[in-house]
Amino acid sequence: MARPVQYNITDKPLEKPISLVSAPEGYAGEGFFASKLSDVVGLARKNSIWPLPFATSCCGIEFMALMASHYDLARFGSERVSFTPRQCDLLMVMGTIAKKMAPVVKQVYLQMAEPRWVLAMGACASSGGIFDTYSVLQGIDQIIPVDVYVPGCPPRPEAVIDGFMRIQDLVGQENLRRRNSDRYRELMETYGIQ
Repeated sequence: MARPVQYNITDKPLEKPISLVSAPEGYAGEGFFASKLSDVVGLARKNSIWPLPFATSCCGIEFMALMASHYDLARFGSERVSFTPRQCDLLMVMGTIAKKMAPVVKQVYLQMAEPRWVLAMGACASSGGIFDTYSVLQGIDQIIPVDVYVPGCPPRPEAVIDGFMRIQDLVGQENLRRRNSDRYRELMETYGIQ
């Protein structure tokens, strides 16, 4: 019996070679590979970041474009966008944050499990943007630590992808014990976080 579908039944060469994630440094032999645990954990973490979008303004529309098929953030291992903080690694704050909303952003950050990272997307989340008023928080770094800032009003999806790749670099190179260090504790204490 002939196949009902006559498409994609012949092998075609790829137009571009498939790029694979490079293995961490280590020792390879016949039937084994040895590396540092921190390198393997960093490789796994950086390619499976689960973002939590906290979008309040026009940057949220750019985030929608970023998640759509044209830019496709899922190719970086972030196809699972979660709206529950306990299951996320990356808090993406996008748009204007009012001072009344600041405790909510901090509570969401505190509900995230360690290790956690923060990306401030756009001028409003980074510095308050054009809204230099009494009611707008002049940058979310006043309430929570920020790892990467993405400038723009609103930033293009390519800029957000670049910021996301910077987060991936941080995640992949982070020492497993950094979150237990005295320096990290001092940083958290400056924000009033134990």
